[in-house]
Amino acid sequence: MHPFRAAIEAQDIDAALALLAQDVVFRSPVVFKSYHGREAVAPLLLAVSRVFEDFRYEREISAPDTRDHALVFSARIGDRELEGCDFLHTNEDGLIDDFCVMVRPLSGALALAEAMKAELED
Repeated sequence: MHPFRAAIEAQDIDAALALLAQDVVFRSPVVFKSYHGREAVAPLLLAVSRVFEDFRYEREISAPDTRDHALVFSARIGDRELEGCDFLHTNEDGLIDDFCVMVRPLSGALALAEAMKAELED
């Protein structure tokens, strides 16, 4: 099991954040602009941990000795079910330096965008 998955499943956001490289690049499923750096990504992970309901990783896709991992998940926001995938790339130190999230269907992505906007405005 990937350490990021283990941290998220344990609801240990601090441990998950510690797995991010200082110069991590995060690409959101609902915002065009990338976020750069652990300090920029931390509030997003904290917010999404409050927004997602019934979050669970369904499976993990990777090969031994690879730096690329795909963590497939499902979650709910209100009455909207969604599926998604966290695509992670790790650097030579084993820290996540590229983090891309994709979500479907569109209604789920729109619910995520709305909920995240409200969460981050507070």
